[in-house]
Amino acid sequence: MSDLDLGPEQLERYARHVVMDDVGPEGQAALLDASVLVVGAGGLGSPAIQYLAAAGIGRLGIVDDDVVERSNLQRQVLHGEADVGRPKVESAAEAVAALNPDVTVEAFETRFDAGNAMELVTDYDIVLDASDNFPTRFLVNDACVLTETPFVHGAVYQFEGQLTTVSGGGEPCYRCLFPEAPPAGTVPNCATAGVLGVLPGTIGAMQATEAIKLLLDVGEPLTEAVIYYDARNPGTETVELRRRPDCPICGDDPDIGSVADVTYEGGCTADAD
Repeated sequence: MSDLDLGPEQLERYARHVVMDDVGPEGQAALLDASVLVVGAGGLGSPAIQYLAAAGIGRLGIVDDDVVERSNLQRQVLHGEADVGRPKVESAAEAVAALNPDVTVEAFETRFDAGNAMELVTDYDIVLDASDNFPTRFLVNDACVLTETPFVHGAVYQFEGQLTTVSGGGEPCYRCLFPEAPPAGTVPNCATAGVLGVLPGTIGAMQATEAIKLLLDVGEPLTEAVIYYDARNPGTETVELRRRPDCPICGDDPDIGSVADVTYEGGCTADAD
């Protein structure tokens, strides 16, 4: 990352970062020179995008093929009533521009799929998985593991959320946590099961925190562990995550050498030869 000089307005904007020993002007310059891809501009993506932009991440990529619906507004705080019917990436890019002119937004109004995943993730330093379905989560994992791109996974359900970071290099991945996706239709989504509106804000902000920690190389990254959060109870629970020797992508004898080897629907499994 380049050693950028902060201008007077930037020194004012990021003053609370600059005075921190673990950030300082050098760390802030690194954030301004960094890039993060956020897959999903909904409940998790909304707070993550806002905090990454406020922190001065210089280049934000946002991937989403959906439009804003009124039922989104209970939790997807990046969007407002006037955005109903608009593409989420368009609304998100506009919100970021209003928040921080230092940030360049690259909006991808498309589905994150096997045809574009590898190209997208290799163009960014870190990926945030803010998706809401298992096929996309597995695809994010596989593309990032294959390209050695760190990513931060988050998920929410009713009152519960989870968070982990995958950085590659022999560490466990999302498939070590979930070897296969549950059969289609067996796990309810937010539309059928509901989700506490504030919960994605909590988990999405934690995802942004983990990404910034990685970019600054500060603290202990949430690798080899999963945080479980239940909004009904105080505190969080951290559970160790171990690499599975039989993991199809990071195990001892991996089956997945390309995203083309996988069917990203149903069980999200490696295709038979």
